[in-house]
Amino acid sequence: MTAFVPATRRWADLSGPALVEVTSDRSIAVIPIGAIEHHGPHLPLRTDALVAQAVTAAAVERVAAEGIDAWVLPPIEYAKSDEHHWAPGTLWLEGTTLLEQLVEIGRSISLTPVRTVVFVNGHGGNVMLLGWANRELRRRFGLRTFSMPSGLGGAADGTDGRPDERGQGIHAGYVETSVVMHLAPELVAPELPPRNVPEKIAAMRYIGFNRMPVMFGWTSDDFGPTGVIGDPTGANAEDGGRFFETGVDFVSDALREIDRFEFA
Repeated sequence: MTAFVPATRRWADLSGPALVEVTSDRSIAVIPIGAIEHHGPHLPLRTDALVAQAVTAAAVERVAAEGIDAWVLPPIEYAKSDEHHWAPGTLWLEGTTLLEQLVEIGRSISLTPVRTVVFVNGHGGNVMLLGWANRELRRRFGLRTFSMPSGLGGAADGTDGRPDERGQGIHAGYVETSVVMHLAPELVAPELPPRNVPEKIAAMRYIGFNRMPVMFGWTSDDFGPTGVIGDPTGANAEDGGRFFETGVDFVSDALREIDRFEFA
């Protein structure tokens, strides 16, 4: 009996026999991972999960239409968000707990024909841990493993009427607020909080966020009581749509490279 295969790219919509029938060692399991954490007084707790899931779904649909055998797995929403531990509503796991979860998911995938796992990440606090997980899943189960952000990120730079976040717009700032306005405007509060850019850190040569060479330990309340690090003022859905499409373009291009990736 041939397994019924619904017209979907969602792994969990398939039956077990159908999954085995339609996947192979060329298939790619794509896992959106976000967070449930404080995003200031204006954005929903599920901001990171929302963005990661939306970008992943759109990118997988795009590359699947080109013949790449990519599948969207159920999202991971509880993550390493201890930088927001102080804020009500944040639901976070210890890093070792999340690592164990990722390893167990990888073990389960390794029991299918699929040999490639990709994490599409919407939360900065997961980045280093995902690098650890990539190595664990490769070493333990022989999987090809990758992780990437759900967009190219970046802060508003003062062009085209946007605020200049001086490279510090990392949380609930202009870009993130605009993207949520595009994806789920009903979840964004009508009144946006004021600018909260750590100007002293912005002036430093080595210490900072993102790609700066010197990292430092911090929690989001180190920068004030709102939890915002950036400048959400002036955020808008139109810009959010552009940022979202940039993210989908990036993840789609990355999946194309992953599809043809070889170690040698």
